[in-house]
Amino acid sequence: MKMTEYADFSMLKGVKQHSLSGVYTLPTPDCGGNVIIYFAERELLLTCSDAPDGYYIMEASDENPISRAKVITFLEKYNKVAVECDDIQQTFDALAEEFVWVEAAGGVVVNDKDEVVMIVRNSRRDLPKGHREEGESFEECAAREVEEETGVKVAEVGHLLKTTVHCYNLYGKWEMKYTAWYAMTAAAAYELKPQHEEGITAVELVPLDNIQERIKSSFPTIKGVLAAFCE
Repeated sequence: MKMTEYADFSMLKGVKQHSLSGVYTLPTPDCGGNVIIYFAERELLLTCSDAPDGYYIMEASDENPISRAKVITFLEKYNKVAVECDDIQQTFDALAEEFVWVEAAGGVVVNDKDEVVMIVRNSRRDLPKGHREEGESFEECAAREVEEETGVKVAEVGHLLKTTVHCYNLYGKWEMKYTAWYAMTAAAAYELKPQHEEGITAVELVPLDNIQERIKSSFPTIKGVLAAFCE
C-alpha cells in the first residue's frame, strides 16, 4: 500500500506545537484516553491499556522502541495497529521525531441554511483545511484556508471541535500533520469557487441532516470532525 496524502481553543493560540526538547502536542484523545494517528484510512492507536479487539498489537519500550519504519511495515499488513506503551506522550514524541512536523487548520463551515461547506478532492468529500503560515494563529489559518479553497468567506470562527494527526508520504518525504478543526459560520454573501490548483474539483453545500449519507467514502478524520460538530 502506498500511503500518501489524499490524504478551550485559546490553548492553541500562538502556541508552537513542539518545543526544543522535542515534546509534541497530542491530538484530541478518545474517550479512553488513547491517541489515534491516521495513515489515510489506517489507524495507529497509542494506548497505556489493553488494546481493543480488532487491532494488531505492538509493544513499545526502552528495549523495543517504536520507529516509523516498523509502524509502516505493520500498517502495510494490518488496517489497525495498536502500540501498548507505558507513556503515550513519550511514545508519540519518539515517533514524531522521525517525521516532518506540519501544522494546519480548517473546519466545519455552516451557512444560514444549515448547510455544511464541503470540498471534493480525489473523488472524496472533505473539509477545507490547509497549512498554517508563519505568525498566523490557528483560527486565522482556518478562516483563510476556507476562503482560498472554497470561495466562502468566514464570518466567525467559533469553538475548537478537536485536533487530529495524520501521516503521509509526499514526494518521498514523510510528514506528520497536526490539524486544529473549528466550528465556523459562513458570511451572508459568497461565491463557491474550488481551488483547482490544490486538486479540489468541486465545492458543495451539504444539508446537515444529509451529512452522514454524503461522507460514507470520506476519510476517518473527516468523519470524526463532523461527529464532534454534531454532538
